[in-house]
Amino acid sequence: MAYSTQNYSLPRLVRLFLAGLSLAVCGMAQAQNPQTALPRTALSVGMYRIDAQVATTKEQHATGLMFRTEMPQQEGMLFVFEQATQQCFWMKNTLIPLSVAFVADDGTLVNLDEMKAQTLNAHCSEKPVRYVLEMNAGWFSKKGIKPGIKLQGQPFDSAKP
Repeated sequence: MAYSTQNYSLPRLVRLFLAGLSLAVCGMAQAQNPQTALPRTALSVGMYRIDAQVATTKEQHATGLMFRTEMPQQEGMLFVFEQATQQCFWMKNTLIPLSVAFVADDGTLVNLDEMKAQTLNAHCSEKPVRYVLEMNAGWFSKKGIKPGIKLQGQPFDSAKP
């Protein structure tokens, strides 16, 4: 639908423009807030405990750990997907470097990778997985945690026969 500006005074057009700009800026600011109120689960690997936020929806997956400027060392984010597929992650809008673990249904770490902040490089699972755990960069290597080691806690404890 086309409209004519002849029914609007210039100041009204400016006010409408500024109002639209204000809404856009507020929307961008809101979109750049890190998600920190997700449900949490306690995980462990060996003697190390992890306080993991759990991302289960497509929206939560898409935002992940974006826009955070820091994260406590014992915290991470567990991404839970409906079915096992090759999972690939990137670091767009993620301000802190992260380590990523691709995790089998029984909690076994399939493969690990290090991801640099604000990059678009794909980091993918070596086989289909339903779970991905992100921690601060170097977390797994500093603790000597390697593929083949198992995570404990929900949802992995329920996968036991």
